[in-house]
Amino acid sequence: MSDDVLSVIPTDSYWQPEPAAAQRAASLVEHLAPGLPGGGGVETDVTWHDALTVVDCGQNLEKIGCPRCGATIDTAWWADLLEAHCGDGFATLAVVLPCCGAATSLDTLEYDWPCGFARFEIAVWNPERVWFSDEELTAIGNALGHPVRQVRAHI
Repeated sequence: MSDDVLSVIPTDSYWQPEPAAAQRAASLVEHLAPGLPGGGGVETDVTWHDALTVVDCGQNLEKIGCPRCGATIDTAWWADLLEAHCGDGFATLAVVLPCCGAATSLDTLEYDWPCGFARFEIAVWNPERVWFSDEELTAIGNALGHPVRQVRAHI
């Protein structure tokens, strides 16, 4: 069986909220993604990560583009990178790209579908909606106390 996960993360990968702000934002997310009609609420995970953690789109990932040379980066390189940091997270997002040797940051790569990095995440499992609207993201960010973005994974 597969799952869809709609995650909301701060736009600043290193930022973490206070618990009260996290609870306000999580409550709003649960309200905006109530699950199937008559099927009860959705499962929501609120997580503070000790290190930078990838929030990727799973099987939705179609390609990764280089922001420097425009080449398509092999997704096997990405998978190896994620496996190397599985469990302990990323100490830094600095990377040398395999296509052109440019030094850049992982959060500047052009992911198709969106991916991100975070030390805080609100994840909604099987939300029965594809995306939050820009207005909803603004409201979630206001509740959290920091602007947010979203990542949708299919796993």
